[in-house]
Amino acid sequence: MLKNKVAIVTGASRGIGKAVAFKLAQHEVQVVLFGSSEQIQQSAEELEHLGHRVLAIRGDVARENEVNDCVSKTIEHFGKIDILVNNAGIGFFKDVEATSLEEWQRLFEVNVQGVFLFTKAVLPYMKERGQGTIINIASDVARRTIPKGAAYTASKYAVQGFTGSVAQEVRKLGIRVGTINPGMVDTYFNNTVQGDPQKKDWLKVEDVADAVLYMASAPKHMVVDEVMLHPLIQEYPNV
Repeated sequence: MLKNKVAIVTGASRGIGKAVAFKLAQHEVQVVLFGSSEQIQQSAEELEHLGHRVLAIRGDVARENEVNDCVSKTIEHFGKIDILVNNAGIGFFKDVEATSLEEWQRLFEVNVQGVFLFTKAVLPYMKERGQGTIINIASDVARRTIPKGAAYTASKYAVQGFTGSVAQEVRKLGIRVGTINPGMVDTYFNNTVQGDPQKKDWLKVEDVADAVLYMASAPKHMVVDEVMLHPLIQEYPNV
């Protein structure tokens, strides 16, 4: 069902984004890896070594020219865009009065503006073909709030609201838009180490990648609006 489709995955240098790119490639998707660090090329080389056709582009999701350049190169290289996975994100947890304006702005640039810019850039190509799937990786805090998480939570609520509105705009055009809202995931998030023994019972990046695969491979007549997933050990209010 996904063979020869073309996907852009943002934040694909490591963590969830890398796992998503590898998962899609395993199902014969041609993947464009977009990320801000030098590791993006290494991730692409790992996939190429496994025999997959990929394209690596280094850039900042908050810069419109770099986003548009990625989309243009994808079209030049592969001729189409079937799937966009907006995964790039950053986060921190502080009291409001300890949060600087620069930290707030950068968080929203990456977590919200990046989703907006990539979505805006791919939609004309999806509309032209009357099909496409956009998957936004948000968080379970897009549905609830946590202390010291005002900035991060607000950004994920924004992604959730943006996703719902865009989904209604384009669903009649054959384009599906949805969110995946994971709870605690063992990644490099908030300057932590992936594989830390303290996170052994958290979700794995592959769990989130499986959710992306499920959403992307749904039959054409079906849209998966939202997937929420948590590790069994996580306690949280009703969401």
